[in-house]
Amino acid sequence: MLTGCAPADEVAEPTETTEEAQVDEAMTEETLGNIVEVAVGAGTFTTLAAALGAADLVTTLQGEGPFTVFAPTDEAFAALPAGLLDALLLPENLAVLQSILTYHVVAGEVYAADVMTGDVTTVEGSTFAVDTSNGVVINGTANVTATDIMASNGVIHVIDAVILPPGVDAEALLATTKTN
Repeated sequence: MLTGCAPADEVAEPTETTEEAQVDEAMTEETLGNIVEVAVGAGTFTTLAAALGAADLVTTLQGEGPFTVFAPTDEAFAALPAGLLDALLLPENLAVLQSILTYHVVAGEVYAADVMTGDVTTVEGSTFAVDTSNGVVINGTANVTATDIMASNGVIHVIDAVILPPGVDAEALLATTKTN
């Protein structure tokens, strides 16, 4: 059993948001695309799509899966400290960018009804903390704003912040980049 799953009666019913409505319009059941196609079609994940391309992860997330992606919006990336996104997109920071992006991915399909408070293991290899006491919050900073956006190879949940895996120090990365 996947850590972080719970009986459906312990979870609030998901509600449709603007992001989810946009995805619904972009992809009908007949034309359901893979995770990358659905994210690009929504129009609110252009930064995520660019980062996936820079990290050479597009092919992976177009693969068979299934995957659950906690997808930060463009606004979430814009809220990162000034210069951090540019630093992450530099070729010398490829491994760090891959680590951050795969930290947003869980193997298998995890639907909103399956989520409960606990630690969830990511594709990156470490865990993130899920708190369901007041909505769904990841690592105490990222709120899940839309759930269960279906793709042919998994499911997307929209989050309002970029989450960093243990060991990634944004300030140190910025300081190193500024000295180069």
